[in-house]
Amino acid sequence: MRALRFDRDVVRFGAARLASGLRPGAGSRWGPLELVTDDEPDLPGPDWVRLSPRLAGICGSDLATVDGRSSRWFEPIVSFPFVPGHEVVADLVPGGSTDATTDGAVDGAVDGAGSRVVLEPVLGCVTRGISPVCAACAEGRLGNCEHLAHGDLDAGLQTGYCCDTGGGWSTSMVAHPSQLHAVPDDMTDQAAVLVEPSACAVHGAMRARVRPGDTVAIIGAGTLGLLTLAALARFAPECSTVIGAKHPHQRDLARALGATVVCEPGELARAVRRRTGTQVLGTRGTNSTHSASTSRLTGGADVTIDCVGSADSLATALAITRPTGRVVMIGMPGVLRADLTPLWQREIELVGAYAYGTEHPVDAEGAPTGESRRTFDMAFELVREADLGRLVSATYPLERADDAIAHAAEAGRRGAVKIAFDLRQRPPLPTSTRQTSTRPPSARN
Repeated sequence: MRALRFDRDVVRFGAARLASGLRPGAGSRWGPLELVTDDEPDLPGPDWVRLSPRLAGICGSDLATVDGRSSRWFEPIVSFPFVPGHEVVADLVPGGSTDATTDGAVDGAVDGAGSRVVLEPVLGCVTRGISPVCAACAEGRLGNCEHLAHGDLDAGLQTGYCCDTGGGWSTSMVAHPSQLHAVPDDMTDQAAVLVEPSACAVHGAMRARVRPGDTVAIIGAGTLGLLTLAALARFAPECSTVIGAKHPHQRDLARALGATVVCEPGELARAVRRRTGTQVLGTRGTNSTHSASTSRLTGGADVTIDCVGSADSLATALAITRPTGRVVMIGMPGVLRADLTPLWQREIELVGAYAYGTEHPVDAEGAPTGESRRTFDMAFELVREADLGRLVSATYPLERADDAIAHAAEAGRRGAVKIAFDLRQRPPLPTSTRQTSTRPPSARN
């Protein structure tokens, strides 16, 4: 198989960090990510199946890894070498299971219902063969699984960060049937590859616990910000959404996806102030010249959703959220140096939103419906109803990994949203079945 493999290499990891400081996405050229030809991953158990990826997205956590900027928090729950790629639409490989009773059985579907599947990448208790399952998995909160480094698999919080499963940035990978969702025949690959990130957005929108009439501010209008906006429009009670979008195509998409107010990122505080009728308290810095981008509000948004995950975005979120309001972090934060004084002084609730599992929807009045729904089922609905496949802007073969990652890192500036690898047209493999690299010798030394 062909795969982009990420190995443990401290020197190259440091080189990636230095290179990405000069240009985002440059870490793929100098870091420990290599295009290799190698054996397919073994099936971890008799009920596992083999997949042939069609499209695999490049997300913010992938970019942080490739650029050497991921947090050391992940070290105990990642195993090397791993193949990245957790936003995956793939084909089931016929005969790709050693257990005939499970081959082709996917999420309640059977052979004949279509061979395409979307991957739910979290490696929880069921995929790890752990019984009884932990309390989180028993409640359907797979993202909170307590056993990410135990059981039949090596450490790995998700497929794409585990040495035993492979990942979507390859021509072959393996999965447990519990991870797979059948793709309807009338759904395009471009739409299907947006299901996993849409599930993250749905979970974040549900974690926001929006009430009717709330003002919700969204920081970031990349893939995650736009998907979160769409999820709020579809599943939250009626509310006002204010989103800061830097680029014209992002502003156009935000309006199309239902935003109430769309503004430049530097105008977000002013837009929230006008929407909520609050006042400006001052600036966060010592510069006496007033700037809307540094405004602190006396009141502010009822909920602010941070889809960026930087120190600046968190500081902005805390400055524009009303006292006793809620800040939801969906964007992967990494290591931040942030002043959390407003969290204390304004009694703001800071909430994390990671992955997906089981959601508990509310009605138009904000009251629980008593219904439980899988996040991925809601994501399939969202992708279809909001036509989210249109957010896939460009695809690349694995052989152009450096170009693909550079494009993803600069997607906004280049008028794009989601960038993905396209595995549907595959060049012939070299004669060797072991590791080969596409890098010139000077890049490997």
